[in-house]
Amino acid sequence: MKLRVLDIKGNLTDKKVEFNEKIFSKKSYDHSIYLEVKRYLFAQRQGTHKSKEKGELSGSNRKLHRQKGTGGSRKGDIKNPIFRGGGRVFGPKPRKYLIKLNKHTKNRVKKFIIEQKLIQNRIKIVENIELNIPKTKFVLELLKSLQLKGKKLLMVLGEKNKNLYLSSRNLENFKLLNVNELDCFSLLNFPYVVFSENSIKKINEFLSI
Repeated sequence: MKLRVLDIKGNLTDKKVEFNEKIFSKKSYDHSIYLEVKRYLFAQRQGTHKSKEKGELSGSNRKLHRQKGTGGSRKGDIKNPIFRGGGRVFGPKPRKYLIKLNKHTKNRVKKFIIEQKLIQNRIKIVENIELNIPKTKFVLELLKSLQLKGKKLLMVLGEKNKNLYLSSRNLENFKLLNVNELDCFSLLNFPYVVFSENSIKKINEFLSI
């Protein structure tokens, strides 16, 4: 499979990128995708939730009334969980939601998703973009020339480009990532992907796994 490299105006250039169709997967990796998405979403959780138990509350420790003879139930102090404002029984505590997943599995999932987007013709490759100053209008014109304006789009660069990031951070349904930051969740979440020319070498490494 060969893809022509586009310039910033959406015109075809003489450059081509070739992907070997023989390495495309012949089987599904649905369960591996599920595990990777689950790992990614769990990793986004801060895990700082905390509620106070009976021993962590400030207040009087005096027993509310005598143990027997009142005709009512036995009660301890006012911090008892049965009272409003009392401690919470088995409340949430800070914890980590990290799930370990084999590195090879993560790379295999990434490869499978990219392959599927290639087959569905949802990947485009553009020449390296250089901006001297941040300019959102430039990014809008680029998306229009690529016929992707208004569509949910992920752009992947080979190296960091601060001006391009500043130009695109306010755009809706658009995300800009460095190739080293590329994750499976973003690949799944955005139907269309645009790779810069300098990111292809790294992408080919994923596909050759």
